[in-house]
Amino acid sequence: MIPASFEYQAPKTLDEALRLLGRHGDEAKILAGGHSLLPLMKLRLASPRYVIDIGRLRSLDYIREDGAHILIGALATHAQVAASSLLRQKCPLLPETAAQIGDMQVRNRGTIGGSLAHADPAADYPAAILALDAELVVQSGSGKRTIRAAEFFVDLLQTQVRPGEILTEVRVPIERPGEGTAYRKFHQPASGFATVGAAARVLASKDGKIQDIALGMTGVGSKAYRATGVEKALRGKKTDDETIAAACAKAAQGVEPLSDIFASSEYRRAMAGVFAHRAISAALARAGNHAGTKSLAPKPPTASPRASKSKGKRK
Repeated sequence: MIPASFEYQAPKTLDEALRLLGRHGDEAKILAGGHSLLPLMKLRLASPRYVIDIGRLRSLDYIREDGAHILIGALATHAQVAASSLLRQKCPLLPETAAQIGDMQVRNRGTIGGSLAHADPAADYPAAILALDAELVVQSGSGKRTIRAAEFFVDLLQTQVRPGEILTEVRVPIERPGEGTAYRKFHQPASGFATVGAAARVLASKDGKIQDIALGMTGVGSKAYRATGVEKALRGKKTDDETIAAACAKAAQGVEPLSDIFASSEYRRAMAGVFAHRAISAALARAGNHAGTKSLAPKPPTASPRASKSKGKRK
């Protein structure tokens, strides 16, 4: 559990960090909160020659409103996101998600930018970021570019962040009137990661129909994804339980679910539907409350999921 030798560098500005990253290229890794990179280094699954610690760059630590969006600096911690009164009021999905990440120590040290850039397939934020249609800003020595959340996650631990770039900001839209959001997950008790997680954003009309819906899924496949089959099946439909249950059966459509010692692929596929249903039902209840009408949500599934005893390996 001892990492290979490396050179530690702690730049004082973002420009200095970008220069170092440009100079060292693939031999360097960015360190933010440390909860993803350090375990990999201790196991020697990652052996960077240079570690560039950006954790002290206060210019990347903020949560502020800007027009129709809330801007979140990449170094905002999970605890800050969870406690933010601005986010709780205007984008409550992110605080709800952040509060379910790991434990207190992880939430106090881990950062939203580090989590998203690491792209663990069982991380919590990716589902919420996808459901919110967020934008992610990356910066290099040659300038900035913006990536839509739907395009950000490529595969297992892979994103659209290019060599020489640092994820600097997350932009999330402010919740609209009549909109409700919710994150529900079946957490792995040892790590707190999502065996299956679902983040729903629903815009409901007063006549009980779903005007718009976005559903982000995590923990199921090799990357977080939008459950477009569920979205298409529910958009423009009434919010009765039978309709939602039938649509949520498509939560893992087109995805090859992971299999490991904690949950088989078949179990994950089944639980994807269960937790999609729970997230959508909770989001609908909140959408109805925001609209000043009776809750539009049907009763979600109540059966407590139990982990499969499959002994297959994670694919």
